[in-house]
Amino acid sequence: MNHLNRPDPIARARGLQPAIAAHADELERTKRIPEPLLDALHAARVFRMLMPHSVGGDEIEPWIYLRAVEEVGRADASVAWNMFVAKSSALIAPFLDLEPARAIFTDPRTVVAWGPPNAHRAKAVPGGYRVSGRWSFASGCRAANWMGAHCQVEEPDGSLRLNHLGRPAIRTLLFPVEQARLEDTWDTIGLRGTASDSYSLADLFVPEAFSSTREDPSLRRDPGQLYAFPMQGIYAVGVSGVAIGTARAMLEAFKELAGSKAPRGLKRLADSPVVHADVARNEAKLGSAHAYLSETLQEIWDGVEGTEIIAIPDRARVRLACANATQAAMEVADYAYKAAGTDSIVPGSPFERRFRDIHTVVQQIQGRAAHFEAVGAILFGQIPETGFL
Repeated sequence: MNHLNRPDPIARARGLQPAIAAHADELERTKRIPEPLLDALHAARVFRMLMPHSVGGDEIEPWIYLRAVEEVGRADASVAWNMFVAKSSALIAPFLDLEPARAIFTDPRTVVAWGPPNAHRAKAVPGGYRVSGRWSFASGCRAANWMGAHCQVEEPDGSLRLNHLGRPAIRTLLFPVEQARLEDTWDTIGLRGTASDSYSLADLFVPEAFSSTREDPSLRRDPGQLYAFPMQGIYAVGVSGVAIGTARAMLEAFKELAGSKAPRGLKRLADSPVVHADVARNEAKLGSAHAYLSETLQEIWDGVEGTEIIAIPDRARVRLACANATQAAMEVADYAYKAAGTDSIVPGSPFERRFRDIHTVVQQIQGRAAHFEAVGAILFGQIPETGFL
């Protein structure tokens, strides 16, 4: 089916909300996406939104992607997290040769999971690499059929391979999930359903064709505008979508509660001018954060030319808009949690799990306040370390 004839990605994501809500408790308890829900996610193609057309993906615009993540995030933050992480991992596809890319990604149920880079090295050998080590925070690995490991490369003479900037290169090695040993290590207060477990490899051989690096834009096979955005920027957009969707759900839940809740000796919360003003301010805060990020993504998209990655000032704009959105979402969620009073502290309420989830989201490296410092330095004409831009 031609991608232009597929249903709207936002509508597809929104249509999943009832199924996600029905399985939320099981997801929280087992830390696994139940099979019926996983089937529904695949049927809605939510894991294929950022894959290139060349492997049967949807290759949607980043502001549409943002909205889709938000819609799923309104139902459950863990499902939205796994959804955006899997889509972010698929951004390796444009950097693989077409044959191995299709071998991995044309399967309609493909999900790729991996953990962030660490100190492990892959040894270059004839035909590929051998790698051993242990990685953590592999969100979505329990739903994955392929996994990856980011490594520095040790050449046969013991030296480290350097990238086009003269720094140690980071290469991504891809392999079927069965070749990794998954470890049940994820036990956190929030985002429990992401199953962001650890995994280890023991002298695994990975063929050269099933490896690549995203560090050099000139190596990109697919020329689409989406892939001019660095992976870190698109990843940050996903984090923002989870945060905004979670905060939106909490604010809506408070508005519904306010229609019936009357604290002792007071009128309904929905009749309080103070509550009116506070809800209006938080509505504006959340809506403007989304709008600023969406507009930033659209403006940069319209300016993409050729196959070059977007420039540092534009990467900084994406980072700033994402950091602002995540921070605003946390503040809105905190307001709703506190304003709901004792109703928010009951397990199973519309507030308790979401409060734990969003405060786990902002602890991730994408939510750190230091991003404002990095962007501020760029606004003053200084170029800091840009690894997270």
